[in-house]
Amino acid sequence: MSFFTDTRRIIKIGFVNFWREGVVSAATVLVMITTLFVIGSIIFAKASLDSTLTQIEDKVDITVYFKPGVLENDILSIRQELLNLEGEVKEAVYVSQEDSLERFKQRHENNSLITQSLLELEENPLGAEINIKAKNPSQYEGIANFLKNSQDNSEVIDKINYFQNKIVIEKLTKIIDSFRALGFGVSLILVIIAVIVMFNTIRISIYFSREEISIMRLVGATNSYVRGPFIIEGAMSGIFASIITIALFYPFLLWVNPIAQNAFLGINIFEYYVNNILQIFAILLVIGVFLGTTSSYIAVRKYLKV
Repeated sequence: MSFFTDTRRIIKIGFVNFWREGVVSAATVLVMITTLFVIGSIIFAKASLDSTLTQIEDKVDITVYFKPGVLENDILSIRQELLNLEGEVKEAVYVSQEDSLERFKQRHENNSLITQSLLELEENPLGAEINIKAKNPSQYEGIANFLKNSQDNSEVIDKINYFQNKIVIEKLTKIIDSFRALGFGVSLILVIIAVIVMFNTIRISIYFSREEISIMRLVGATNSYVRGPFIIEGAMSGIFASIITIALFYPFLLWVNPIAQNAFLGINIFEYYVNNILQIFAILLVIGVFLGTTSSYIAVRKYLKV
């Protein structure tokens, strides 16, 4: 009997057994759907959390205010020093004296006293600025100290608003870190639940397969011939479960999306699902087939005692 003939027969028996054992197969697929749904939920929760954290981080920055009259070349030189801190500085935007004044006017356009005072001044009272965004909010203190501790910079820098906003930035950093820790904790809990569910799947497979395995051993079937059909059944369970799961996410995320947009700063989780459906399905398919074949293999191996 050739290898290909054996393989065809094993696949055929696996397909036949899967459809013949309707209730058992349905129960296995149902458990697998639950597992994959949990794993899929982790993927969407992580996407929502990452989007929220990115939006929060984008709102955090510090501004370096220069003394009026400082030469533009000197300021641009300091900006370049900041950009050279590649591991810390994400961007450093230069704002000229004229632009600083224009922004100030726009912020206080409804305050007639300030507007009138500016008109009476002959010179621009504001200096240029550099708006800095760090790659991580926890790096702002190091950036601020880098600027503050330079003797050359102290002669041209008026103030760095980090030291005024330090408490706010530190609190926001703690919130971001807490969200990340929460996301990791929730993911860990859901993974543990998924593992427990899969152990139940293995137990179901062992319980309903034990008599058939014993009979096949009595008639002299090889270990691979015994294992093969059950592994095919496991793979089919994973395939069907992944297809059903990705389909179930369509109405589920359509319903959850308005809630998610309020909870996660406007992220459209349904749009994320539609745009990444193939990648998400591929992940669920690989995990489903792996869990299905692995659980079947463990169940059969247990009763073959090999």
